[in-house]
Amino acid sequence: MSGSGHLKRGDHKTDQASLPSSAQPQPLDQPPARLPDEIELEVAGESAQLRLGARLAELLRPYRGTVYLRGDLGAGKTTLVRGLLRGLGYQGAVRSPTYTLIEPYETVEPPVVHLDLYRLADPEELDYLGLRDLLEDPGLILVEWPERGAGALPPADLELQIADAGERRRIRVRACPRWAPVVAALSAPSTAQTVLDAS
Repeated sequence: MSGSGHLKRGDHKTDQASLPSSAQPQPLDQPPARLPDEIELEVAGESAQLRLGARLAELLRPYRGTVYLRGDLGAGKTTLVRGLLRGLGYQGAVRSPTYTLIEPYETVEPPVVHLDLYRLADPEELDYLGLRDLLEDPGLILVEWPERGAGALPPADLELQIADAGERRRIRVRACPRWAPVVAALSAPSTAQTVLDAS
């Protein structure tokens, strides 16, 4: 990518067959159904967060863009990333790139770039670390501590805010309009049965 300023967002591509029925084209005599763009989930324990990450992997396969993960230290941001990468078929170790800041996973489809910006001193450092080059090929960009890279990151297409709720984690998921089908799918009863409440 050339030029300065904001990085260019990846192309957004969806496979119509993968969308929930409410996202399919509506008959001309009916108004289009409005999909939810925000949902709040509660998960209990690391295994549930891993299952949620794997479910996100299924839903995000047709998409290319940026996912922000927000939450305090130890909230489980990297656990969600690990579950997502496992869901995409990655079998190697998944650790938060706390010191390297950027970790690409080019063997999965779509390719993933995982950023942990907790130790980022200045957003301009991302240029020196080669983020622009990694974004040349569209994929999923998963960003922990995105506020540290404000002004140098693509805008979020999907955002997950993780908060402590006692023995559980409360996860608020927000999507841009084009990614609303992801939120709609997470709202489905099947997600609660197979992901959140599974033992």
